[in-house]
Amino acid sequence: MAPAGKVTGFHKEGSDWFCNAGLPSDITVVVDDIKFHLHKFPLVSKCGKIARKCEESSEKAFIAAFEEFPGGPDTFLIAVKFCYGLRVELTPRNIVIVYCAADYLQMTDEYGEDNLLSKSENFLHKNVLHNWKDCILALQSSDPVIARAEKLQIISKCLSALSMMVCTDPSLFGWPMMMYGSLQSPGGSILWNGINTGARIQSVESDWWFEDISYLSVGLFERLINTMETRGIRPEILVGAIMYYARKYLPGLGRWQSGQSRKTRTFASFSLTPAVVDQKVLIETIEKLIPEKKGKSFCRFLLGLLRVALILGVSQMCKDSLERRVGMQLEVATLDSLLIPAYSDSDTLYNVDCVERIIHHFMASESRITLFSPSSLDPETSPSSEPLRKVAKLIDNYIAEVASDIHLKPRKIRSLAEALPESSRPLHDGLYRALDIYFKAHPWLSEKEKEELCNTIDYQKLSIDACAHASQNARLPLRVALQVLFFEQMQLRTALAGCLHAMDTESAPAGPIPSDMFGQIVQRDGWRTVVQVNQVLKVDMDNMRSRVGELEEEFSKIKQEMKRVTKSHSSLSSPRLVARKIGCKLVPRSSYAQPDAVDITGPTPRASVEQAHRPHHSRHWKSFSLF
Repeated sequence: MAPAGKVTGFHKEGSDWFCNAGLPSDITVVVDDIKFHLHKFPLVSKCGKIARKCEESSEKAFIAAFEEFPGGPDTFLIAVKFCYGLRVELTPRNIVIVYCAADYLQMTDEYGEDNLLSKSENFLHKNVLHNWKDCILALQSSDPVIARAEKLQIISKCLSALSMMVCTDPSLFGWPMMMYGSLQSPGGSILWNGINTGARIQSVESDWWFEDISYLSVGLFERLINTMETRGIRPEILVGAIMYYARKYLPGLGRWQSGQSRKTRTFASFSLTPAVVDQKVLIETIEKLIPEKKGKSFCRFLLGLLRVALILGVSQMCKDSLERRVGMQLEVATLDSLLIPAYSDSDTLYNVDCVERIIHHFMASESRITLFSPSSLDPETSPSSEPLRKVAKLIDNYIAEVASDIHLKPRKIRSLAEALPESSRPLHDGLYRALDIYFKAHPWLSEKEKEELCNTIDYQKLSIDACAHASQNARLPLRVALQVLFFEQMQLRTALAGCLHAMDTESAPAGPIPSDMFGQIVQRDGWRTVVQVNQVLKVDMDNMRSRVGELEEEFSKIKQEMKRVTKSHSSLSSPRLVARKIGCKLVPRSSYAQPDAVDITGPTPRASVEQAHRPHHSRHWKSFSLF
């Protein structure tokens, strides 16, 4: 009689397994250094692989070693119990591994009717593939045997089943409606105290499955998304699933989302453990999965993903792709999400280089759009220029935000300011404000460096308020302030001329307005305001011109007095005596011998002797004429 007829179970002695058959073992199977002392007859009658090994060996005490057995010793024990006729329970958690083990041992119907391989296949098709929960469990448990499961098409069948269930009503596949649960009649109506109300569930949320598939490994998640895409599921739904998965395993993304908390479903019978995920692999996988999509929340997600990618040091190809994707929709980005810290050895607080590359990607995408735009459209008013204006405003605010970084070089500020074309800014107030913040945080900048940065500003595109501030701004070079005053005078002259013309013709609302600034003034205060502002400005300019002339005369007198005193007596060559002689107070400093060091005060917006003594300034002021 076969030993299997007397088997009551198996027991373990040390690390070895023994069969309770009452007969000595005639075959030993070694799986991962664990020995199973068994009998040939029940194994040979069910396992083709063991049968062939026994035929090849003439030894009575046969030893068979199985390397890389699917599922290890625990799964082999299940197969052995089946061979001995003991009860074996197949579950969604072990079906994939048992299926692979049966295939490895060649437990086909050729070696016994209704063998383990056919039983596993039937259980998979009849139980697992028709139930959402069981499919998820089966896929999650397949990681140890993923290669063989792929070969047996178990994975593809489960993925196809899941994608099909997503396209249909989840309640048809062993998953109750979440809102009402058991309060639903078999006909679909809502029950109240067991009474059919006649009301029916209107719809199912499209994201009901996001939480469940987030327990899959990165590889299986990627394959599932690709399978769903081939089945025609809408891209925006797939993007939602991808973002959900990324937020779960990349905690840093949480603060870059909208803050809306998602409801997670909890079932006692569906306890899953999160997958072990390599974050670098996850980011590179997600970058390949996400489609070309635009939107504020999606752009925010991309910037958060880029931030984490820079921290983890993913491949350069992945970072370049993320920057390109952000650049293609930079007009919907927000300032806080664009403030990417510098995680490298850089001294700067923010990754300005990354933002500059994003701007270049945006300009490249805009140039492609412009090529297909009608040539008759005005660049200033065409719909395609609206994103450009939004980006210009965003970048001006970005420069203002990073300008307080003391380690930020002037060339970086200039590169950011010049990355966008001049036509992108209807007004340069934002750029002026950003540069003023930078000058305030960097008082050690030279006049030349300040002038180079100010060259990025078009003074004709400054508003009246900005011009008034700039003309009185001591942080600006004197040459820049003079240019601002000149253009302000020209704008006011043009505005006033247009206003007078409008008053004469009595058709100001219908006629073209010469200047945007004039339009603002007329709408607000009328032409009298223009005249008043112009008069005040003229008085200020006259005072300033007079003061410059006084400074030049005083400087000339000082030079003559110094020459006279020097020639008269050598003892008077001391700078302090000379200063006392001519009635000036000498400021103690290392370069006291220079005449520029004389302390001069007066009612002028910019008390700068260093610039005032130059003759060409006086000529420049004399060239100004208001009317």
